[in-house]
Amino acid sequence: MTRFLQDILRQPRELQHAVEHFGGAGRVRLTEAADVIRTARHVYLTGIGSSWHAALCAGPLFALGGQPVILQDAAELLQFSTFERDAVLVAISRTGKSVEIVRLLSKAQESGAPVIGITNGEEGRLAQAAQTPIVVPVGFDHGISVNTYSSLALAAGALACATARSFDEGLVAALSKTLEAASESMERWQEQVAQSPWPAAGAVYYFLARGSSLGSCHEARLLWEEGVKSAATAMGTASFRHGPQEMVSEGLRVGMWIHGRRMRGQDLAVARDLRRLGASVMLIGQDLPGDAADLVFQLPETLPEWQFLIDAIPAQVCAERLAQLSGVDCDSFRLCSYIVEDDWGLLPEQVGAPGE
Repeated sequence: MTRFLQDILRQPRELQHAVEHFGGAGRVRLTEAADVIRTARHVYLTGIGSSWHAALCAGPLFALGGQPVILQDAAELLQFSTFERDAVLVAISRTGKSVEIVRLLSKAQESGAPVIGITNGEEGRLAQAAQTPIVVPVGFDHGISVNTYSSLALAAGALACATARSFDEGLVAALSKTLEAASESMERWQEQVAQSPWPAAGAVYYFLARGSSLGSCHEARLLWEEGVKSAATAMGTASFRHGPQEMVSEGLRVGMWIHGRRMRGQDLAVARDLRRLGASVMLIGQDLPGDAADLVFQLPETLPEWQFLIDAIPAQVCAERLAQLSGVDCDSFRLCSYIVEDDWGLLPEQVGAPGE
């Protein structure tokens, strides 16, 4: 068994532990952070890599709760934005040591903007320097971000709900129930992947989603690139209909997330037409018709805007399976370091740019 799969399989348990934390001892820090956000005129929500995808999951929860945020990845925010007066920065980072996050801390300090840090690493710069650190208790993954990604998305979502004063015992109970059901579904999802021809080595992969699942969609793309060592594309389902569908051809693989409440009929129609055009489609969602795609992952009942908590798991299982079919090592990185702590190049020996 790969280390990647071991990390995937322990995910429901780790997430349950994190939910219990935020429903108990961690609630105080959530409340403190929510108070800071409610007094700000501008709220920036940022991250880099998988942490950025966690931010994409939480963004709609902030907006639906009446507190819209400015979503911008950490590199772009660092170089091309200015913190306004009365702004607050919500920074998400697995280790809290990524170069863009560390430099954003300095930028925020110079601007007088308080920082709320959501991180898995209590020893990292983010946890140490943020005015309000939210440290998520979770065991670090071997390589590819699995539990760190999903637990950061959980924490950011919990903060969004705390800001809207809707993070309560009822929500904690509902999330716990979802995670219990997800744990019971893990074996079935593995069996589905093992028996399905949808994961095919060398195929072209597109991932499509809406709302909070857009974070899961982009995380799937990263899983393909990190684990399968293969290119993939991720975008909003609506955006796909405005031009990109011209590349559809026989054998294309498309993974789609179907929202629990919004645009379900429209997106199932997209899946239907993709199959008519020769694509092989995987669907992830709740209460889906079993014949709506070539591979259908039924999610247990969960709150529609919180579907992201578990809907990346089937894609993770697919990525691990495809890595094995492709004969690549999903447990090691060929080029990328575990933590990106400088801005230069891709290779370790490259320490400066010509002419700089």
